[in-house]
Amino acid sequence: MLSATPRTFIGSTTFTVSGMTCEHCRRAVTQEISAVDGVESVDVDLASGTVTVSTARPVDRADISAAVDEAGYVLVP
Repeated sequence: MLSATPRTFIGSTTFTVSGMTCEHCRRAVTQEISAVDGVESVDVDLASGTVTVSTARPVDRADISAAVDEAGYVLVP
């Protein structure tokens, strides 16, 4: 079955990320996601376990997931 979630997004999208608990987590996730081509800003909310990513052009969700993984955390589908 195909997912109803589009593969790419543009604008501002919020993701849930598991395992973030401290300022180190915030920095690591922000740094990795910011390195994704097309990402303009990243806002990590530790209290809710979410990351809001803003872009001006289409960005692949798989690239965001890979960046979160590289930081040592897991993007919740």
